[in-house]
Amino acid sequence: MKWYNYLACFFAGVFIANVIPHYINGVSGDDFPSPFSTPPGKGLSSPLSNVLWALFNLVVGYFFYKAGKISSSKWALLVFFIGFAIMSINLGIHFAGKMPSP
Repeated sequence: MKWYNYLACFFAGVFIANVIPHYINGVSGDDFPSPFSTPPGKGLSSPLSNVLWALFNLVVGYFFYKAGKISSSKWALLVFFIGFAIMSINLGIHFAGKMPSP
């Protein structure tokens, strides 16, 4: 595989990991930070905007997944997982303490 396939694998993991928090909060009816909030990424956005943002990330992640040819190589799958893990850790750090406790 070419180097850009591995780059696509990495970004597929990044975008697909970003789907999870936005989709879960959106379909749960909870306000959650998104790039469309004020200030971006810190204020709260509506559930609808979070679902739409999650679906956008899913589509972009799917195209990166296809471009990365992830199912054709164990290394590609590893790079996908590394992208997913890095984004997941980053999201956990970024959103820690952003939401009020129930």
